[in-house]
Amino acid sequence: MAIRDEFPLLAAAEFDEVVTHSYVRDVRLASGKTLALLTLDNGRDHTRPSTLGPETLFELGDALETQRSRASKGEIDAIAVTGKPYFLAAGADLSNVTKLPDRATAAELPKLGHRVLGLLHKAPVPTFVFINGLALGGGLEIGLNADYRTINAAAPAVALPETFLGLLPGWGGATILPNLIGIERALKVVIENPLKQNRVLKPQEAFELGIADAIFGSANYLEASIQWADAVLGGKKVDRQHAPGTLERTVKWPIALKIARETLEKRLGTVALAPYRALDIMELAKKNDREAGFAAEDAALAELIAGDQFVASIYAFDLVQKRAKRPAGAPDKALAKRVSKVGIIGAGLMASQFALLFVRRLQVPVIITDLDQARVDKAVAGIHGEIDTLAEKGRISGDEKHRLRALITGTVDKADFADCDWVIEAVFEELSVKQQVFAEVEPHLSETAVMATNTSSLSVEQIGANLAHPERLVGFHFFNPVAVMPLIEVVKTPSTDDATLATAMRVAKDLKKNAVITRDTPGFVVNRVLAKLLGEAMHAVEQGSSFEDVVAAQRAFGFPMDPFVLLDLVGLKVGAHVLDTHHGAFPDRFFESKALHELAEQGILLEKDSKGESKGIDKRARKIVAKHTPAGAKPLSVEELRLRIEDGLADEIKRMLDDEVVEAAEDIDLCMILGAGWPFQMGGITPFLDRSGASQRAFGGTFHDPQIAGPKA
Repeated sequence: MAIRDEFPLLAAAEFDEVVTHSYVRDVRLASGKTLALLTLDNGRDHTRPSTLGPETLFELGDALETQRSRASKGEIDAIAVTGKPYFLAAGADLSNVTKLPDRATAAELPKLGHRVLGLLHKAPVPTFVFINGLALGGGLEIGLNADYRTINAAAPAVALPETFLGLLPGWGGATILPNLIGIERALKVVIENPLKQNRVLKPQEAFELGIADAIFGSANYLEASIQWADAVLGGKKVDRQHAPGTLERTVKWPIALKIARETLEKRLGTVALAPYRALDIMELAKKNDREAGFAAEDAALAELIAGDQFVASIYAFDLVQKRAKRPAGAPDKALAKRVSKVGIIGAGLMASQFALLFVRRLQVPVIITDLDQARVDKAVAGIHGEIDTLAEKGRISGDEKHRLRALITGTVDKADFADCDWVIEAVFEELSVKQQVFAEVEPHLSETAVMATNTSSLSVEQIGANLAHPERLVGFHFFNPVAVMPLIEVVKTPSTDDATLATAMRVAKDLKKNAVITRDTPGFVVNRVLAKLLGEAMHAVEQGSSFEDVVAAQRAFGFPMDPFVLLDLVGLKVGAHVLDTHHGAFPDRFFESKALHELAEQGILLEKDSKGESKGIDKRARKIVAKHTPAGAKPLSVEELRLRIEDGLADEIKRMLDDEVVEAAEDIDLCMILGAGWPFQMGGITPFLDRSGASQRAFGGTFHDPQIAGPKA
């Protein structure tokens, strides 16, 4: 019976799959033995990695069954799997996984993976996988199911990224890997790396961790792997020094998992399902029982595939990988002006971060200015020190260190900005101050120079109200820390011309940032949404609700930090300023907070431990807030607070879209994911508001049709 007959629902489902075929040829070894080499190839060029959809797995399974049969008859002495140039496989075909029609069909997918890849385990002859290129997710799990693995030293990446996407390594990865390399190393690959900006392993790391048994250079990788396999068949011993022993299983295993759970709860909260399901299976893996582990993987993966978080994660992934690379509303790229020198107004912390980023990414001269030479000199020295640190850490060469240092200069004479093509301000967030610095520098600039403001909530149009050339002004809002946060909000005023906007988009790309174009409205996107969130939180406690109830009401969002920790991170004075700005613009929907102003003046909100971590709300902060609670105030319950906050967010975002602040709901989500760390597994804020019913309650509709949700049947 063909393998497809064992999985009737998957076989009957309609998918738009690029099938990766299994091509088999016999290789005569130097020893005289015969190795059946199976090559995975989708017939496409290097721009389309091989993936593993149902049809691919059916064909691969039949091919492996045939080779096992041949092995039983003594026709071959080994089975090996490799891939087309540059790729082993990039994992499951996730574009089709999201199209599974129902939960029953979804439940067959993990079982199919186990059935097929499991054919590489306990075969009649030794099995090998030659990891010749990219091996992600199910691609790496092909290797894990085999007896032996080699890896190409030039392979671009090896990883199990599933928990980043709302899944888990469910074709053996969560069960086999801990028993191959030990629990601590496996936790790094399965949990830590995916959730640390989806970090991948280089081939040498994979070899040192024990994922691969041997590593060979790319020039003769396949030949070397075949020779190594021949040696193994001849009795060569393969040492696996990281394989766990009794002591690790008894002592290390539970401790490592306990630490991993506590770390996850601290970093992610408890809403994300996938990493916790992975930990459950890795805990079970301690018994080294593949059958039990695979059954647990089947159950967990079936639950996750059919759930909301996986579909939402794929939506978020597509936003970051596709929409972010083709920004909505961007003008013709050809209009962008060349930037050969950058001027920065200000010499504070933010300005210094700008200077370091611009000089590293653009590799052009950067000049900074401020009120006096002492401030300028201090800033330049600080930037030079940061460059020196990069060199000490090996992140840049000695030659590059000297080159970058030479490109950073300072001045108090605005005339030195005359040959700058791009000038950005990073001064105090006050309208008159920003207007003044541009008024001082504009007369010295060329007729083509672009002026950019990093304002977080002020009107860009008002900042440029007194400029001779407001068409050359654009908002360019970074998020802190500048080097880490991937979003820039590019703000277009009614005067901003296409050449200026195109230049801003080009600069953002050259800085390796993702840019979203927004209209010039208070708070743009991220700060407007956060102002609603944080404003509601402060208003609730001022009306008598407990801090704890407010935190509980927002827990469903899946944010790793509660609103008051976020407010402390943003800065109490900054937060108060942002709330004031939005209350001034939209007094009927945004609250001002007198209590927050007093908290900012006193510098009090959280009680912290010696490491600066929050231990809860400071007692003095509670007293300050209570002082501002009016007599007769009626605190809301947790459920009432949740509904109020969610419905308020849905209403505000609908207004933003109606006012064309951005082009679509997808742009709101992209901004919140990249600029505010909105949880990936929630898919951004608008899918969550649809699923929670807030959209329907707020405006009688949804942001997405159909909703971003898993199959309900």
